[in-house]
Amino acid sequence: MAKQNESLSESGYHTTVLLEEAIDALRVVPDGVYVDCTFGGGGHSRKILEKLGTNGSLYVFDQDEDAEKNLPKDKRIHFIRQNFRHIQRFLRLQKMVSVDGILADLGVSSHQFDEAERGFSTRFDADLDMRMDRRNDFTAAKLVNTYTAEKLQAIFEKFGEVTNSKSLALAIVQKREITAFKTVSGFKQSVQELVKGNPNKYFAQVFQALRMEVNDETGALKDLLVQAEQMLKPGGRMAVISFHSIEDRIVKQFFKTGSEARNEDLRDLFGNIKSSPWNQVTKKPIVPSENEIKNNPRSRSAKLRVAEKR
Repeated sequence: MAKQNESLSESGYHTTVLLEEAIDALRVVPDGVYVDCTFGGGGHSRKILEKLGTNGSLYVFDQDEDAEKNLPKDKRIHFIRQNFRHIQRFLRLQKMVSVDGILADLGVSSHQFDEAERGFSTRFDADLDMRMDRRNDFTAAKLVNTYTAEKLQAIFEKFGEVTNSKSLALAIVQKREITAFKTVSGFKQSVQELVKGNPNKYFAQVFQALRMEVNDETGALKDLLVQAEQMLKPGGRMAVISFHSIEDRIVKQFFKTGSEARNEDLRDLFGNIKSSPWNQVTKKPIVPSENEIKNNPRSRSAKLRVAEKR
């Protein structure tokens, strides 16, 4: 799940959001072991490497094969082409039982948005794909052609806040009986009469919902948070940059209570309130400066939360 924003010097792959703020928050120690869960163009990773000494290590995850092309030639960095929801398993395969810091920059990379054939953007015509990991076979086309109207409505409401989710879901089910959805332009044309307000904004919300469901982005985030707490050393820090209110709420709740479940009983068998395994470093999220937003509009919804393992 990755990055919404990295320096254009990285061949225009990605523009890194909240670079200084995120790395400063990790408090990198020279001989430490760190994890960048969403390598992307490598902007955050390069900054971590600058602070690491010769005995430090950096493990980077990215499920997109394109990201591996951005790896610097540095023996301290280890690339793992996997979804970060499997962080514990693959770190242990690398003989790592604990780490000093973990960074996750959620969302989609600029590269993924700008590569027309990936199907993430409403700007280009391409297959309805939206897979961050193209080894998976579940695409946006499969989603819109197989989900029930009820399931479609639910994801449009939850992940896209689409105002007419029910009408859109019903229209999709009706129209696919005539012709299956295959492409971005075909999908947009078929539901054009359902558009409410600004078409660009409307389709951006719809596509965001489809993308988050195709890649199970909130499920992966919850898995990451649970395993990160288990992998971090006491005093180790985790920094998470999110771009969607749902993701931010999950991170906030987890750092506050140690659980992502909002209605979970937080009392033990004796009625005592369970203490969180985290100390919240940021009571309120850190957001981009006006200058950063001006230079990189895609950063405008970014929120950075940081917590320290007790």
